Amino acid sequence: MNAIVLHSVVPVRQTASERSEQVTQLLFAQTVTILERQPRWTRIRYEADGQEGWVDEKMIVPMTDEESKQVAAYTNNAIVKMPMAYAVSENNGQTIPLTAGTRLPNYQDGHFTILGVAFQVDPVMVAERPIAMNATNLMHTVRFFLNIPYLWGGKNAMGMDCSGFTQIIHTIFGHSLLRNASEQARQGKVVHQLCEAQAGDLAFFDHEDGRISHVGILLDCERIIHCSGRVKVEKIDQNGIFSNEPNVGYTHHLVSIRRI
Repeated sequence: MNAIVLHSVVPVRQTASERSEQVTQLLFAQTVTILERQPRWTRIRYEADGQEGWVDEKMIVPMTDEESKQVAAYTNNAIVKMPMAYAVSENNGQTIPLTAGTRLPNYQDGHFTILGVAFQVDPVMVAERPIAMNATNLMHTVRFFLNIPYLWGGKNAMGMDCSGFTQIIHTIFGHSLLRNASEQARQGKVVHQLCEAQAGDLAFFDHEDGRISHVGILLDCERIIHCSGRVKVEKIDQNGIFSNEPNVGYTHHLVSIRRI
């Protein structure tokens, strides 16, 4: 059975408990496969990136086979490109905040519909097709995300982790990334030297044990935007990220660069 998200953001937890670690989040209009049900909790898989976890059953809406077919037929040609936008129901005037990366089904000229309900949204907040990945467009987009705080498992305007940030930004540019940094490090193709990097390439970093632990987006060969404490731009060289903070020095050791 499938279900759909009709809330702005839904936390996905490692176990069936509100006290459990948040592993990721689901966004409005995303659909999931129901894997298991318990009293109050449902285990789901988000097929787009393969992430599984537990959600409060009140936060998703199971769909009939007919509704699943209807949703599968949606054209998702538009996406929220700003950190936050607001959709207004044409039925009752209620608003729903929509975070960046939210796809808008059947969008046209500031209107979209989902399961028969029509909404309005400011077209300025929407990209009707993937934005071309280049230095100018990337900088124009990511500047609105600066200072969003770090949140483990987060990928919305109120809090993101490092891979949630890269996933959302690349979604705006029409690229599908997996959820975690270690998974993203297996995507795309290798860029062998930092001097060969282009705007939008992903840079990966490790712990002392060699595991991939962090990811950011290169703006050029000398600057990276990443979420560590908050979304920020810092210097990078062949050794890694050099902190803007005084007397800190290098904070992340560069392991690899990938182009999606």
